[in-house]
Amino acid sequence: GHTTGTSLNNDKLYKFAYSAEVYVDRVKASLQKSAGYRISSDVDVNLLWRNPDNDDDQLIKIMIKDVQVENVNERPAAKSIFKGKSTEKILGKEYLQALQRPIVLELVRGKVKTFYSYQNEPAFTQNIKRGLASLFQLQLHSGSTREVDVSGKCNTTYHVRQDQVTKIKDLDSCEIAKEGFTSHNPILDISKKVTSATVYVLEDSFIKSIKAEENFVFLLNFRRKTGAKIVSKQKLELKSVQAGPGLIAGKQVAGVIKTLDSSYVAMPLEAEPVKSECKKCPSLSEHWKSIREHMHPEKLSKAEAAKSFLSFIKSIRKATKEEILQVIRSENKELLPQVVDAVTSAQTPESLEAMLEFLDFKDASTFVLQERFLYACGFASHPNEMLLKSLTDKFKGDIANEEIRETLVIVMGALIRKLCDRGGCKLPYVVEAKRLILNRLEKAKKGDNVKMYLLALKNALLPEAIPLLLKYAESEEGHISSLAATTLQRYDPSFLTKEVKETMNRIYHQNRKIHEKTVRTTAAAIILNSNPSYMEVKNILLSIGELPMEMNKYMLSMIQDIIRFEMPSSKTVRKVLKDMRAHNYDRFSKTGSSSAYSGYITRGPDVSSTYSLDILYSGSGILRRSNLNIHIFDRNAELHASQVVIEAQGLESIIAATPDEGEENLDSFAGMSAILFDVQLRPVTFFQGYGDLMSKMLSATGDPMNVVKGLILLTDYSQEIQLQAGPIASAEFLGGLAIDISGGMEFSLWYRESKTNVKNRVVVFLAGNTEVDSVFVKTGVETTLEVETALDFISTVQFSQYPFLVCMQMDRIESPFRSHVTKYESLPSGRRYTARGGKAVMLAGNELPLHQENSNMCRSVFGAKSDSGGGWF
Repeated sequence: GHTTGTSLNNDKLYKFAYSAEVYVDRVKASLQKSAGYRISSDVDVNLLWRNPDNDDDQLIKIMIKDVQVENVNERPAAKSIFKGKSTEKILGKEYLQALQRPIVLELVRGKVKTFYSYQNEPAFTQNIKRGLASLFQLQLHSGSTREVDVSGKCNTTYHVRQDQVTKIKDLDSCEIAKEGFTSHNPILDISKKVTSATVYVLEDSFIKSIKAEENFVFLLNFRRKTGAKIVSKQKLELKSVQAGPGLIAGKQVAGVIKTLDSSYVAMPLEAEPVKSECKKCPSLSEHWKSIREHMHPEKLSKAEAAKSFLSFIKSIRKATKEEILQVIRSENKELLPQVVDAVTSAQTPESLEAMLEFLDFKDASTFVLQERFLYACGFASHPNEMLLKSLTDKFKGDIANEEIRETLVIVMGALIRKLCDRGGCKLPYVVEAKRLILNRLEKAKKGDNVKMYLLALKNALLPEAIPLLLKYAESEEGHISSLAATTLQRYDPSFLTKEVKETMNRIYHQNRKIHEKTVRTTAAAIILNSNPSYMEVKNILLSIGELPMEMNKYMLSMIQDIIRFEMPSSKTVRKVLKDMRAHNYDRFSKTGSSSAYSGYITRGPDVSSTYSLDILYSGSGILRRSNLNIHIFDRNAELHASQVVIEAQGLESIIAATPDEGEENLDSFAGMSAILFDVQLRPVTFFQGYGDLMSKMLSATGDPMNVVKGLILLTDYSQEIQLQAGPIASAEFLGGLAIDISGGMEFSLWYRESKTNVKNRVVVFLAGNTEVDSVFVKTGVETTLEVETALDFISTVQFSQYPFLVCMQMDRIESPFRSHVTKYESLPSGRRYTARGGKAVMLAGNELPLHQENSNMCRSVFGAKSDSGGGWF
C-alpha cells in the first residue's frame, strides 16, 4: 500500500554502483571524442528509521565508497592526465575523506524533506553528495510539481508507467543563487538550450536503476555553427541486497539523528556556491605588460588587438580599484585611451570607481580620455543604474570642455534606453535622468543646447519626448528641425501615432511653412516606413514633379527602392501605382543625380545584413546629405550596426549658384554624424561658417578626420550552471571589436569636383570558454573567431555641367576569417591535455552593387578623368 513514495526493507543493505560523467565539446561533436571525466564509486544505502505513525516517513543512510576518477573516454596512457595517479592524489586527502563520510536523508512520500551532513566540509564534496541524494527523490504518480533538489527549486514533471518513472526537470525555471549577465542586443548574445531527464526503474517498491542526463547547449546567435555543449550523466545501479544493520528506535527524527551522530546538521539540498582560487594567475600589471605591444593605436586594426582587449577585460574584472589605478597611472599618453576602453568595458564597481577617481572633468587637457570613457559607457553591454547615476552627477558638475558636456548627455541617453529595454524605466536614477534631459530641452534657448538634448533623445527614444520632437521638427529651421526629424525616424513605427503622421505630412507637403529638402525627405521616409495609408502614398506620388529638381529624383528613387527591396509598404505603393495619375511617364522620367538604394551585404542562415545608401544634392550640384546605413537582423531582432551621415549646406555661394527654395538663409556648414551599434555619437564638424570654409579649403590636405577609433565590447555573456551531479559549470563568451572610422571631404574649385571618403576598418574577435571546474580538475572547450575587414565608401561629384556627374563606390576588401576550437582537461598541478582544431578562409572582397545609373555615371567620371590625363602640353 505504499502508493506515494519508494520504500526500503528493514535490516537490509542495498549495494549500488554509481557514476557521474561530464562531457564538454562543440555542439555537433560526438561524445566519444569529448573532453571530460568520470567519478565512479560504490554506494551503500540502508534504512535507519521508519516513523511508527507514518510508513511514508523514513530516514535512509547513504555512503560513498571506493571512489575512482578517470577519463570519460578511453585514451592512450600518454594522453591521460589521470594516468598513474591514485584517487587520493587526484582529489586530495581532505576531499576524499569528506566524500566518504555518510549522509542521511529524511524521505517523506518519496521527497527529500531534510538533508543531513557534516558541517565544515568543502562545498564541492557537499554538492557531489547533494547530487547523489537528489536522485533518491521521486513520486510514484504522474503529474507536475515544484520541488527542491541540487539544482534549486524547479518545475518538475513525472510520467509513471508500471515500474518505470520518468522525471523531466525544467532547468530554465530553477531558482538558485548564481551569477551572470547577458549582452544587451539579442543578435550579439548567446542562446542557451537546456534539457534534463531522469529515468527510474523500480523493483519491489525500491530503486533498481537510475539514469539521468542533462544537456546544456550554448550557441552564438549571429553564427550558430559556433558554440559549445556540456553533457552531464549520472547512473546508479543496484548490484546486490545483503543483510544490514537494524533500525534505530525512536519517535522523533531529531532524537534518532542525535543517537546516530550528534555532529549531523540539517542543510539545504540545493547546491552551495563554490569559489575556485586561481593559484598561478598573473597580476593585472603583469598581464598588461604582456599584451601592451598589441595596443598601440596603429595596431588597432589587427585581430591581436581585439584579442588582447578581451583577455585584459577578464583580468580587470577580478582586480581591485588600487590595482586598476596602478596600471592607469603608470601608462603613457599613446596607450592610455586603450586602457580606458578596457577598464570601462569591464563594468565592475571597482573599475567604475577607478575611472571616476582618475578622470577630472574640470581638466580640458584629458579630453581624449574623457571621450573614450564616455563612449565605452555608451556601448556598455549590461549597464546598471549606478553607472547612469555617476554620469548624471558629473553632468550637473563643472565640465571644462563643451564637447565633453555634449558627449556626456548623449551617452546618458544611450544608457536610459538600455536600462528601459531591460524593464528599468521606473528606477529612481533613470527617472531623474529622463526628467533632466526633457526639462533642459524645454528650457534651452541656445541652438547648441537644443542640439545636444535632441541628440540625447536620439539615443533614449523616450515615448514621452515625441510631442517635443514634433514641435522642433515643424517649427525650427536648418540643423535643429533636421535633427528632430531624424530622431523621430529612429523610433519603432508602433510609437508613431496619428499625430506624428499628420505632422510629417504637413512638413512634407509644406502646408504651414516652407521646409528644407533634408527635413521633407526625412518626413516622407517616416510616413512610408510606418504602415502608410493608400491616400498618404498617393499624395506623395502626386507631389513628384512639383518638387525642387533634385528632390524629385530622390523621391522617385526612394519609391523604386521600396518596391525593388520589398519593404513593408511596397504592397500599398504597388496598389497606388495602378492609378495612371500617380504613375505616368512625366512623373517617372525626372532627371537628377540624387538616389536611394538598398541591398544585401550578406544573407545567411542565422543573420543577414543590409546596406542602404541615399544621397541628396542641391539643385546646383552640391551634396546636401549622404547617408550610409548598415543593419543586421535575424528572425527576432534587429541591430543598427552603423550609420554615417555627411551633411553640407549653404555652399552655393562658392560656385555662385542659386540656393534651393527654403534654403536661402542657411549658414555654410559641413559635418559628419555617426551611429554605431545603436548608439548615436557626437557629430563632428568639418567647417562652420564661410570664413572657416575658405580657410579649410585653402589649407585642405584631404586627410580624413577621425570619427571613431577604439575598442568596443559587443558580446558579453557569462552564466554559471549548476550540474545535477554536483559540479558547477560556466559559460563565458566575450566578443570585441577594434574599429577605426574616418571620413573626409575634398573640394577642388579648379576641377569643379568634390570627393567624400568614408573608411571603415573593423576587426572582430570572439572568445568563448565553456568549462566545468571541479576544484581537482578543470575540463572545457575554448572557441575563437576572428575576422578583419574594411568597407570603403567613396563618392565623387563633378559639377562642371548639369546634370552633374556623381560616382559612388562601396568596396569591401578581401577579409581573412579564422576559427579555432581547443578542448582541454587540466589538473591544479599543471598536467594538461589539449586537442586543437581550426580553419582559416579568405572571404572574397567585392564592390557592393548600386543602381545601374550609378554604374553609367562612374564610367563617365573616370572616362572624363582619363581623357584629361594628358596634362598641359
